[in-house]
Amino acid sequence: MRLVDSHAHLFLEEFQTDLPEVMERARQAGVSHIFMPNIDSTTVGPLLRVCAAYPGYCFPMIGLHPTSVAGNYRDELALVEQHLSSERHPFVAVGEIGIDLYWDKTWRTQQLEAFDVQLQAALRHDLPVVVHCREAFDEVYGVLQAYRDTPLRGIWHCFSGTADEARRILDLPRFLLGINGVLTFKKSALPAVLPCIPLERMVLETDAPYLAPVPHRGRRNESAFVRDTALKVAEVLGEQPEHVAEVTARNALRFFRQADEAAAFL
Repeated sequence: MRLVDSHAHLFLEEFQTDLPEVMERARQAGVSHIFMPNIDSTTVGPLLRVCAAYPGYCFPMIGLHPTSVAGNYRDELALVEQHLSSERHPFVAVGEIGIDLYWDKTWRTQQLEAFDVQLQAALRHDLPVVVHCREAFDEVYGVLQAYRDTPLRGIWHCFSGTADEARRILDLPRFLLGINGVLTFKKSALPAVLPCIPLERMVLETDAPYLAPVPHRGRRNESAFVRDTALKVAEVLGEQPEHVAEVTARNALRFFRQADEAAAFL
């Protein structure tokens, strides 16, 4: 079973002491590619170092996470643009970007501006986006609606919403939904919603080191655990795990324009 982890933060300090072992466990679990979203200017260096250490296996994105939007956010956005304007930059997407009103609503207006600026940057540089949304569905969806008739492509990271929200996202024709360990949680409502989402519009992710799936709940998450999410998706949809892994991996590789690798799943 070949898998793709479309969203992991393996460059964070939680992995400093055993990253080679984490990568080996991911390979043993069948993970063929790991895509890594940035957080802010402080994480670009660690992100690029990890991706350089694992070429062809780990792929970086660049963006300003909404929870990092603060008084210096315009300077942070300028750095994102500077990276994207560099000749032959390595970034495969703009992310993760979006709106998060769970922890603090102080910077709501600035988050909206930062989100819109980065969506424009993605279009300008012909890159897809990876969208973070927490307690802000209407705000995020409202911004994205303005881009409905553009070529903007995206992943709605860590989808855990309602069936109606899933349908509204699916109505954005070039968006996929990221499914992770939340699906396996005992009180999750996502198993009831998942059948509303075509497998061709899903990608699998871990969000490591966060949101470890059952049976690893409470532990540090890592890319190998994307296999547990794939098994749960297969169980909920009544599909073979190999089929779930194949389709979602192909979806992710096409999304991130890894064409040759995606063709291997045909």
